[in-house]
Amino acid sequence: MEFFMGRRLKTARISRGLTGEQLAELCHINATYLRQIEAERKTPSLPVFISLCNELKVSPTYLLVDVLIENELSDFGVLYELWESATPAQIEIVTAMVRSALKHM
Repeated sequence: MEFFMGRRLKTARISRGLTGEQLAELCHINATYLRQIEAERKTPSLPVFISLCNELKVSPTYLLVDVLIENELSDFGVLYELWESATPAQIEIVTAMVRSALKHM
């Protein structure tokens, strides 16, 4: 199975203001290997994939959205991304709302 995440990976890297060499160094991989991943000629190992997500501050869902099958867990990625951009006050309000909703279900 091919993952077709190279384009999204490169977009995330550029939006973070990182060169390929900088990201490769942060992830402890060779810059040539990163270029091959971005060109979709190589698929990263799971540890490298996790490192890329962490260093780029993106969810795995963002990188894999083109190949993931919609399922009941798909919304967790969306919720996580919203949560990441929320202020502490917003998080407090949303948490209270969810607790209340679950309590009354």
